[in-house]
Amino acid sequence: MAEPREILDTAFQKAINPHTVEASILERVQIIVFNTQNRAAVRLVLACALAKVHQPKVDIRKPYTEIGDADAFSGRVYDERDLASFLMRHHLPVNETTAFLTPALRNRNQTLEKNLNLVGKPPIVYQAALNLLDDVHSNKISASDLLSIIFAELVALRNNNQQRLQLLLHTSKETNLPLSSEEIWVLLEQHLRSPRSSRLPVLMITAVYQAIGHFFNEQPRPLEAHNAADRQTKSLGDIEIIVTNDQAIVTGFEVKTKRITRNDLEIVLHKIAQHPTLQNYVFISTESIDQTLLEYAATLYEQNGIEMTILDCMGFMRYFLHFFHRHRIKFLETYQVLLLQQPDSAVGQPLKETWLALRRAAEAR
Repeated sequence: MAEPREILDTAFQKAINPHTVEASILERVQIIVFNTQNRAAVRLVLACALAKVHQPKVDIRKPYTEIGDADAFSGRVYDERDLASFLMRHHLPVNETTAFLTPALRNRNQTLEKNLNLVGKPPIVYQAALNLLDDVHSNKISASDLLSIIFAELVALRNNNQQRLQLLLHTSKETNLPLSSEEIWVLLEQHLRSPRSSRLPVLMITAVYQAIGHFFNEQPRPLEAHNAADRQTKSLGDIEIIVTNDQAIVTGFEVKTKRITRNDLEIVLHKIAQHPTLQNYVFISTESIDQTLLEYAATLYEQNGIEMTILDCMGFMRYFLHFFHRHRIKFLETYQVLLLQQPDSAVGQPLKETWLALRRAAEAR
């Protein structure tokens, strides 16, 4: 029996010219592949189909060993061990992390039958996924053919997304007068008002350090997946700043698109005990900041020897852009590269296109 890596490679090669498939099955595949609101369902189906090809005797609808049946399997193992690196290598537009940690799919011990209500959003995506698993179980399509068809659609989506971004980049207007600090700030603020933009503040702060951190001999560590919990990654926050050529964390940033609470500060106080090199911790918020909470944060230095504060995201960005005015364009280009390199699960294709359109309009003015 072929190993998972070989199975995936074979299915991907077949995806170049997928054979004719029943219209209803193709429609379900396109629902799970092209829906921008939910990118977990496609990884669910891929992991289950891979397991079925690798172990023909398993029931594709039973990706939980907790079910206890002889034909059950661990979908999460196939997802994380075999599928994740393959998807990353081919830059396919799916979630960075396993589907089996999403609310609709974690902590289950039941067969994923087509009439099961997974209570996931949008329902049409999960229903399409369940129907595809049933299609394989009912022998309407083989698991290997399902893999190939999904890969074909993912490749088409990937290529289309890349072409659209390249077209927008190519048509960007070049001007003799670069954008001012205030114009860049307005551009960032407009983009942040777009739907599903919670990742943007993290990218802004990271771009700041990538653009000017060398002046202070500091740099950000590589970002964790946008939906990875700190307890899983053992990270100190959303952004960790280290001294160049040293892995010791000196500054931590936690970015929230909601109001910071005292409980948020208390959680951090427990985490910083594991990081003796930490010197300061900064909360970045896109919402209003409680003055009494700021005053409480200021008292923590005497208790722990670590500075802690809460900053308004766009206020911070405005000060930065004006204070480091001569480096504003380097920041702008750094931010754009970070943005466009993000997987679609973190920064969706519409949000990337919105940025390029906003920038083009700003430069045209």
